[in-house]
Amino acid sequence: MNIRTLIFSCMLLLAAPLYARDKSDVIVMNNGDRLTGEIKGLDSGVLYVSFDYILGTSSVDWSKVNHLESKQQFLVKTEDGSVYTGAIKTAESSTSRPIKIEISETSDKSEVVEQSRIVVVDQISDKFWQRFNGSVNSGIIYSKGNQSTQYNLSSAVEYPRERWSAGANYSSNLSANSGSTVSTRNSLGLDSLRLLRWNNWYYAGLGNFRQSSEQEIALQTNLGGGIGRFLKNTNRATISLTGGLGWQNTRYSHSLAQQQGSQNVAGVLISAQVKLFKFNKTNLTLTGTAFPALSNPGRIYFDTNATYYIKIFGNLTWNVSFYGNWDNEPPPTFSGSDYGSSSGLGWTFGNR
Repeated sequence: MNIRTLIFSCMLLLAAPLYARDKSDVIVMNNGDRLTGEIKGLDSGVLYVSFDYILGTSSVDWSKVNHLESKQQFLVKTEDGSVYTGAIKTAESSTSRPIKIEISETSDKSEVVEQSRIVVVDQISDKFWQRFNGSVNSGIIYSKGNQSTQYNLSSAVEYPRERWSAGANYSSNLSANSGSTVSTRNSLGLDSLRLLRWNNWYYAGLGNFRQSSEQEIALQTNLGGGIGRFLKNTNRATISLTGGLGWQNTRYSHSLAQQQGSQNVAGVLISAQVKLFKFNKTNLTLTGTAFPALSNPGRIYFDTNATYYIKIFGNLTWNVSFYGNWDNEPPPTFSGSDYGSSSGLGWTFGNR
């Protein structure tokens, strides 16, 4: 079994159906509609709820919720980076706007937060597998005329906890045409984040492993870490910036480059991420990482990823994505860039 098959199998395992708890949470909308179900979570301004009489998970506009009550324990995050845990319900004193949510950790300890300031809600489960959120996306194009085949596969998984989170993402792209060399690109990314005492500040660790036939890279390993901050963190947009130090090792597949040995580079790590949301319809994610080399002044690496999601129904999405990575001083005769775009269907899982 190759590494791609193994990783994909692990991602599919995480997407297996999860055991649900009792659907006894109460949600009342501004127009008076009363709903009883299981609150799965809140993200990007969407409250995800599961009902006994509706297949899959339904999406509710968080800004139009007038009242809710649940005895389930939740992890709650606000715009300023504050984190709370406990059962949630609309505060009894919240008879007019702004509506306030009471988060009760114990019977005698609670916090009251304005509803509009809450940006993330996740279930707290004793079962390990129920704590994961993620997605799987895939697409394929085939043309008989020139025996052309293109496919893409990507998957992401996140493990959120009270003051930290960890995630992994994997992407694979292949392009083959009759009479030409097969072009492949594979990337595995790992990341972790820990919130600091100061509002919206955090420290993070990043790792990436990449293979690119276009740049004749057999394996490029990137490891780094630094301090970051959420510049904007609302139900409509999230913008974060991270800065630190990193190390990169590149092993080329071409025999001429192999004679030079693998390249080791130390540099400055600058990473930015932008997420834009529109209720239950679209989601745009942009990430970019610059790596100016300190051990080889003047050499700069840059990579970016962009994905635009459109929800079809339930957990099914359609997406368009773009990837690219550049090196301004590659080995002689080698390509300094690799980029492309793809589209396909996706499936989300977890508390989403």
